[in-house]
Amino acid sequence: MPPFRPARASVVALLAAVLTAWAPGPLAHAEDERTVSGGRLDWGIKSSFQGYVTGPVAHGGWTLRGGAATVGDSRFRFHSAKGAYRPGSGFFEAGFAGGVRFTGHAKPDGSHELDLTLERPGVRLSGGRGTLYADVTGKAKGTGEVSTASHVPFASLDLTGIDLRGGGGSVTLANVPATLTAQGAKAFAGYYTEGTALDRVSLSADVVAGGPASPDARPSGSPQPSAPEEKERRKGEFTGAAVDWGVRRTFREYVTGTIARGSWKLADGAQDGGALFRFPAGKGSYDAASGTLDAAFAGTLRFTGKDLDLALSRVAVAAKDGKGTLSADVTRGGGTEKNVPLVTFDASGLKEKDGLAAVAEAPAKLTAEGSKAFGGLYQEGAEMDPVSLAVPLRASARLPALPDLGGAPTTEAAASPSAAQSAPASSSSFPVLPVAIGAGVLVAAGAAYVVTRKRRTSNGT
Repeated sequence: MPPFRPARASVVALLAAVLTAWAPGPLAHAEDERTVSGGRLDWGIKSSFQGYVTGPVAHGGWTLRGGAATVGDSRFRFHSAKGAYRPGSGFFEAGFAGGVRFTGHAKPDGSHELDLTLERPGVRLSGGRGTLYADVTGKAKGTGEVSTASHVPFASLDLTGIDLRGGGGSVTLANVPATLTAQGAKAFAGYYTEGTALDRVSLSADVVAGGPASPDARPSGSPQPSAPEEKERRKGEFTGAAVDWGVRRTFREYVTGTIARGSWKLADGAQDGGALFRFPAGKGSYDAASGTLDAAFAGTLRFTGKDLDLALSRVAVAAKDGKGTLSADVTRGGGTEKNVPLVTFDASGLKEKDGLAAVAEAPAKLTAEGSKAFGGLYQEGAEMDPVSLAVPLRASARLPALPDLGGAPTTEAAASPSAAQSAPASSSSFPVLPVAIGAGVLVAAGAAYVVTRKRRTSNGT
């Protein structure tokens, strides 16, 4: 029908002009991909399963792997998020490091009938749907056959009421419902069936401008320092050392659990690695021939909660004859006691390699003074978290990487489902245009087409 072609062409031209002026096109959206770097995922997997494993039937337990930590009464914290985020479409994909191994029903030969490991969880959120993946090693019930599978779609995530579009420097999700998938049920060695409700999932990830990072979050080492020349430090003296110590896992769980209902805060440069705390900027002296070391570190760690206020600062480490002592100033009950020896640890492994004198995860025991510092909660000789020490003796020496928990969680890109459901999500990411009604309808239709087309593209990635 020739008479209508010019009109149709003008409408299309108007639509194109308005869209160009007011909204980014599909190509611009596709290119607006940002890097996810740093963050944590908190998930208890299934609390009742934890109870079964540690209860009177299975008589088992669980162990953490790859720097994973615990938070609260029953959640595991996975770290070092890596992935990509597209704020235009709300696409988000990230992998996390760490794992947990469950064992139970011990056999006479020392093995276990129940043996399940979940590692390197990851999430993929796109088009209003979400999936949690994990690497799984499990032992089949009955046969005991061991199987290993990578990137198993373990759980479906309910994103009802959550809109991830338009976020800024972080992506945060709180208490997202999760249900077991068919593949997850198989990987779970048949302990639960498809559709079983799992523990809710929370995550927080930092977002930075730039290209995508691999969502396969294997933590990398510390960056190589840029030093044009290898400079030997003054013999026996060092700076930039670090000591890592988690205090005690059960103490951290007590602090954040239902009894103390507390938390911890770090100051003066101390860093939180989830399962451990790093006290940096260590300086002192080291004699390789005799294996003696004296070092003082920066950082303050303060635990607070019901009937609890304990701060550790000015951490120091001394090593001699294969024995190490970690000390700190202890503030408790309004008073401070200086240089309290908290734990002793095995320093026989303190050796230099590639310009770094280090000891990794040395077993540690509480001293009598340490027991007093913790208010008698643990007795002298109690096993505490291991101590790791790294002393750079050359400028090019690299400190071990610290698990990256990212920044403090925010609600910048998403809120908890309950909060999000109270406000309807936006139907598109385009602004309302101040144009006449007829053109406005066309613009809205065009915008809806672009958004729909973009969503289909994202679902296919």
